[in-house]
Amino acid sequence: MIVFVSGGARSGKSDVAEQQIVNAAGSSPCYYLATADVYDDEMAARVARHRQSRQGEWQSAQWKTLEEPLVIDQAIAKVPKGSAVLLDCLTLWASQVLYASELSEEEGLALLASALADARARSLYLVIVSNDINEALPPSDAETWRYLAFLQRVHRWLAKEADSVIEVVAGCVIDWKSAKAFC
Repeated sequence: MIVFVSGGARSGKSDVAEQQIVNAAGSSPCYYLATADVYDDEMAARVARHRQSRQGEWQSAQWKTLEEPLVIDQAIAKVPKGSAVLLDCLTLWASQVLYASELSEEEGLALLASALADARARSLYLVIVSNDINEALPPSDAETWRYLAFLQRVHRWLAKEADSVIEVVAGCVIDWKSAKAFC
């Protein structure tokens, strides 16, 4: 099962995704695939906050963290068959593809496709989180446009491939593939 969870910054999407993983994992370990590179104090604080959330609110679950900012298909391959995996977040991963690697956009998309194919083949419950950054004013510079265009392309492709597409707005969930909304 592939679930795509999107929403604005601080919308509650990570909480929703973590709850889905804990519910799917039952008493088995939950896998957290972190794509963030810690490059400043603010990012270190965000990572610490996410870790604390998993240890606090979901302390009944046993979390195993995999840190891989780019080659997510290789990280997914390390997870045991039938496991529940949270990939957080695709927004940061997309920036790694464009700005911290030698990969083309096509090669980046191929990595994501490979990760999804492997997840399906090994019956993983994979939840992928990403920021919806398309609702702000249009950017004025070409590089930001390039990033937005790539992320939009990835989101559209993933929405087609996913079994469930969830948007989180102010903590409320809209499941776009089943047309249900709940808070």
